[in-house]
Amino acid sequence: MYLNCGKFQLDLSRPLVMGIVNITPDSFSDGGSYFGCDVALAHARKLIEDGADILDIGGESTRPGALPVSVDEELDRVIPVIEGLSGMHIPISLDSFKPEVIRKGLAAGASMINDINALQHPEALDAVAKSNAAVCLMHKQGNPQTMQDQPTYQDVVAEVQYFLCSRIEAVENAGIARSRIVVDPGFGFGKMLDHNLALLRDLTCFNKLGVPLLAGISRKSMLGAITGRDVEQRDYASVAAALLAVQRGAKIMRVHNVSATVDALKVWQAVSGVNTICHG
Repeated sequence: MYLNCGKFQLDLSRPLVMGIVNITPDSFSDGGSYFGCDVALAHARKLIEDGADILDIGGESTRPGALPVSVDEELDRVIPVIEGLSGMHIPISLDSFKPEVIRKGLAAGASMINDINALQHPEALDAVAKSNAAVCLMHKQGNPQTMQDQPTYQDVVAEVQYFLCSRIEAVENAGIARSRIVVDPGFGFGKMLDHNLALLRDLTCFNKLGVPLLAGISRKSMLGAITGRDVEQRDYASVAAALLAVQRGAKIMRVHNVSATVDALKVWQAVSGVNTICHG
């Protein structure tokens, strides 16, 4: 399986690691740590050295309760970083749902759009359709301000699967080839602990969708609920969750601690016989 991602064609015969670069003052894990272009660029280059296959650049926190930022503020945060990384040997993903940010991010050199709204905004859909970029379609219930206010499901796995299937169909109808599509069940986005555990337990169900699966569990509150540890102490649990997701078919892991995840996946690959192409 391959993912067409702008000028890149990503081989998914082994799981890939997407490193997170949050250029925000209020992200749940590292808010403020990499706020500013120069600091963010240095962090991004370190993640590449650690073995990241993709970088995910975000300028607006989507943690529960996060306040929105303006288009101009988000552009000021992300565009200089994308431009500064555009010559790198790995693709740059832009974590945004705003059509104008998506358009300008693609023009600046982004090869992938990571949209928590799954391209439901017609202008966002049109912007990606007119490009050759990959897209990650994520499920969420509600919005970041209210999504953890008692979300409910009859069958979380079936409902998330149905939503993602419908979005795949919609973006294909808009002209985005299936070879450019990734899906994300949206751990922590309008889900309580039991919902998240059900999604992770039955993650293999999403392989039926016929597109690569991305899992973003790194340092999330579900791991805090399980371990009792604060966000900055959740890397061990994050690596364990990443391995469980990969064993259930996830092709891309979106993580904060790239080096730990890369090492763990190398061990898993060696034992399981999965293609062991070395990370850059």
